[in-house]
Amino acid sequence: MKGLRAPLFYLEEVPRSKGTIMAGLFGTDGVRARINTGPMTAEAIVRLALAAGSWFVANNAVGKTGRKAGRPSVVIGKDTRLSGYMLESALVAGFTSIGMDCRLLGPVPTPAVAYLTSSLRAELGVMISASHNPHSDNGIKLFGPDGYKLDDAIETEISQLAAGSIALAEPENLGRARRMLDSVGRYVEFAKAAFPRNLRLDGMKIVVDCANGAAYRTAPDTLFELGVDVIPLAVTPNGMNINDMCGAVSPQMMAAAVVTHGADAGIALDGDADRLIMADEKGHLLDGDQLLATLAYALQQSGSLAGGGVVGTVMSNRGLELKLAEWGLDLHRSKVGDRYILETMRKTGINLGGEQSGHILLSDYATTGDGLLAALQMLALLKRSDKNASDLFTAFTPSPQKLENIYDIDRTILADDALQADISKIEASMNGQGRVLVRASGTENLIRVMVEADEMPLLDNVMQELILRIQSATK
Repeated sequence: MKGLRAPLFYLEEVPRSKGTIMAGLFGTDGVRARINTGPMTAEAIVRLALAAGSWFVANNAVGKTGRKAGRPSVVIGKDTRLSGYMLESALVAGFTSIGMDCRLLGPVPTPAVAYLTSSLRAELGVMISASHNPHSDNGIKLFGPDGYKLDDAIETEISQLAAGSIALAEPENLGRARRMLDSVGRYVEFAKAAFPRNLRLDGMKIVVDCANGAAYRTAPDTLFELGVDVIPLAVTPNGMNINDMCGAVSPQMMAAAVVTHGADAGIALDGDADRLIMADEKGHLLDGDQLLATLAYALQQSGSLAGGGVVGTVMSNRGLELKLAEWGLDLHRSKVGDRYILETMRKTGINLGGEQSGHILLSDYATTGDGLLAALQMLALLKRSDKNASDLFTAFTPSPQKLENIYDIDRTILADDALQADISKIEASMNGQGRVLVRASGTENLIRVMVEADEMPLLDNVMQELILRIQSATK
């Protein structure tokens, strides 16, 4: 390829292992599965590293990443799952065998990997995490040299490489691995740099639930350095308690602690800290839609909201859309997943996006969802106001909405034309008083059913009808 640096490895074929399925490797947020099954075996991870490394070595033009010609590098971070040690070792084996140097960050949030990939001028960044899933699952997220998650097209090419023969390096060209001892401190400074320079949070008491995950050090440290009286929760990871009745997927403990301690607000992050759910001083939970609306209004008032709107997803509540319209702002809906939100943001020139689950993207500061950065922006607004969190952070009244998951079901049934026609008929029967969304999860083996309606009786009836119809399609 014209202008590309020649690969540093010697062409030696590595045969594909019998029974290893690498095609269609990536879901909506990288590769994810139960550990020691499918793509989450040590063998499969070695092949993924070989394929990803080969692609980036072959497609890295000198100067494109701002680094000098020489041995290519990859940064590798992880959350606190026990299986992270195994996957980290497998990745190092794969990358070094094709001639890439590895910088091992240890337990850090996903946005820290995105930031350090760019900061260290690496060709590739890897985060070992299954995000909000239980400890028995794990996953791999890949970042390009600019700190952005990879496009679908690149992931497809990597999947194809992983299914074939891959070149290995000559002995003298093997890569090296080295642990980076200050990765936590570097990310803390990065997070603080996004906070208003002339502002501190002295006098504020904040509960922070770190989900026994990747932010168990970075989030409390950052808040403490900004003057917060920190009430830490779920900051004692043991390899198996990540997301276990804590964090953004189970924020009730955080909300209760806010009331118990008389805190000003509460923060709950997920296992890899790219999601944020908050609670006001009364213990009322605030999802990503409420946070998005609050930030949108504040940025609009300060004149720093770009693009005349906000990017949400097909799951974003209709109440958010109506409130944004009152303010003269558009809601652009993308597919679910922060990578798709960011793609739409970049296409439309919008600098704020997010989804209900708590992914908040502030592209003026970061290249991916960052729960801590979003929390800092919210706390800055609270500190500068004369309001309580319950008054400031409740921006709109949400439309009634319910999400149900159908487990142990063949997700491919959604391709059935008859089923899709019946789903459309059910939605049409709502006569414009609501909407439905039925989709296969991109990270788990289940089908998600969302119904939104003006009135709860209508919502409940439609939800029941949809679930029965979907379940009948498997019989």
